[in-house]
Amino acid sequence: MDQQGETLPTADAVREAIRAWLAETWRPTYGLVEWRNILVDAGWAAPGWPRAWFGRDLPPPLVAVVEEEMRRAGAVGPARAGPRNLASATLLAHGDDAQKGRFLRRILTGEDSWCQLFSEPGNGSDLAGAITRADWRDGRWVINGQKVWTTSAHHADWGLLLARTDWDVPKHQGLSYFVIDMRQPGVEVRPLRQMNGHASFNEVFFTDAEVPAELMVGARGEGWAVANTTLMHERRGFAGGGGGVGLAEAGSRQGGIYDEERAETAIAMEPYKWYPQRAGRVDLVIERARETGKLSDPVVRQEIARLLILSRSADFTARRARAAQAQGQPPGPEGSIAKLVASHVARAAARAHTLISGADAMLSGADGPHDGIIAEVLVSVPAVSIAGGTDEIQRNILAERVLRMPKDGSVDPAKPFREIAGGA
Repeated sequence: MDQQGETLPTADAVREAIRAWLAETWRPTYGLVEWRNILVDAGWAAPGWPRAWFGRDLPPPLVAVVEEEMRRAGAVGPARAGPRNLASATLLAHGDDAQKGRFLRRILTGEDSWCQLFSEPGNGSDLAGAITRADWRDGRWVINGQKVWTTSAHHADWGLLLARTDWDVPKHQGLSYFVIDMRQPGVEVRPLRQMNGHASFNEVFFTDAEVPAELMVGARGEGWAVANTTLMHERRGFAGGGGGVGLAEAGSRQGGIYDEERAETAIAMEPYKWYPQRAGRVDLVIERARETGKLSDPVVRQEIARLLILSRSADFTARRARAAQAQGQPPGPEGSIAKLVASHVARAAARAHTLISGADAMLSGADGPHDGIIAEVLVSVPAVSIAGGTDEIQRNILAERVLRMPKDGSVDPAKPFREIAGGA
């Protein structure tokens, strides 16, 4: 039964229903947004969402049936690329009806793009130490401060913002969560150039930017709880929990709607094109060992064996996370486990690539192995231990929330944030 106590349809019934609807409705001659609005109105764009919010209350196994039939028919799915899923998951969990009505449809149709405004120059790992401030003035919130490492901010319409609304309570209690208009004059976005040559991230400056009262998500002071929902869904991505119709399925299909989808995906996924190198490119290790004749080197073989064992173990964790998601379970500690393991896998892969390629691993571009991909691996891998919460943060989460170990007492949790060094 679903949450309303109604009997759920069988997989065969769902398959028959979506097949019949697609046969009657789907045409590749639609415009992209036009088709997605039809999909949303029918409840097939996000069938796992509540009926009240464009869905059908289907559990994950039945959602997978819908997505399978969408692929089989060649039908374009809802917009999924970039931080849109984080926005929708957070709003579904914490947003009010007005916020859901305003934003959820346009997330699915792809009419709005999003970014996540959490990290700051002096408070990255210690997210609760954020000092970007939100002050209540003349019936709206006025935002001043800076965020950094913000993916997609340069083309985002809306941002998920964590800012401090109270300086006289403990730091976790003084934060609030907002949806902020990224197109307003008080928001300045500057791209950051990385050492691997890409420019995926941005720093964002707020100077008297404004947020109307109705765009606070949750109540004042509840920002930490809301932000944790966003972070849990973000970390689930490291555990292989991201689902849905594939982003590249327009592939070689011809037609205007596929061209629109390809263009949308290219823009949304541009910041992430170096992420395979960030993960270490385990898939290239044996190939490189063969190319260089190092496959017979016993030291290299041992390093490769360690890497492949670790990588396979990480895959088992990812499968466990997917199984939990298929059963409808909320994101759990497997996200932090997978995030931490991803760092270990990436570093082990970088060591293996270094052993295999030697000094050649430092050559970039056309002069380097695989057109510089190996060099890009070596300068990209350190990011895995930082992005999405550092290794140290993940260890703290696992220690405190899974192993029930005592919390770090280095900062008095009862002390007003204003009194903490750096919090003034």
